[in-house]
Amino acid sequence: MTQKSVLPKDLFVFLRELTLNNNKAWFNENKQRFRESVQLPMIDFIEAMEPSLAFHAPAFVADTRLNGGSLFRLYRDTRFSADKTPYKTNVGCHFRHRAGKDAHAPGFYVHIAPGEIFFGGGIWSPPTPVLNKIRDRIIEHPDEWQAIHADRSFKKVVGGLGSSQSLKNAPRGYPVDHPCVEDLKRKSLFAFSSCTEKQVCAKDFPERVSKSFEAITPLMQFMVKALDVGWD
Repeated sequence: MTQKSVLPKDLFVFLRELTLNNNKAWFNENKQRFRESVQLPMIDFIEAMEPSLAFHAPAFVADTRLNGGSLFRLYRDTRFSADKTPYKTNVGCHFRHRAGKDAHAPGFYVHIAPGEIFFGGGIWSPPTPVLNKIRDRIIEHPDEWQAIHADRSFKKVVGGLGSSQSLKNAPRGYPVDHPCVEDLKRKSLFAFSSCTEKQVCAKDFPERVSKSFEAITPLMQFMVKALDVGWD
């Protein structure tokens, strides 16, 4: 994996200034800076992640296209929001399962904002039929699911499953006394690591993210098997 520093310090300076100047006039004046300090370095980062993904999670794609690839758009969808500011004040990228456009599948994700940095992956608020497939596999393979929780790397690197919205009771049709019932109640399943802004701009940031992705590989494999979308 590349050892160059792909994310400059000005990325955070730009995002802080954008927070204070979230309007088209300011952005247009700083568009070239956005491209040089945020957009292109993020594309370099996505490219740097490709070898690790190809080795550890080959079905997940590092897409370096500027539009429609792994990098999220900066523009906010304001159609149904009371907040009409046009730009996100964070930058993010996702490494989608190759079946992700045709099926709801888990994915890896990186979120970078001043004071809010996290990276890992999982599945977020999927439709109930999709979530039930994962629940069914937890019921069928409780030992495998509990082994994910107990995995030393999973606990050390990402601290276990992240907190998420949960049902008050077991989902309809699922046993209330199952040993994994608290996880059956979850509406999302994910795990993340975090770090400092200084660490984001260090040369080893791609390696840091890769370690997080590797630590959650058992979780991702479990969900991919449940959804039958393929790992290789």
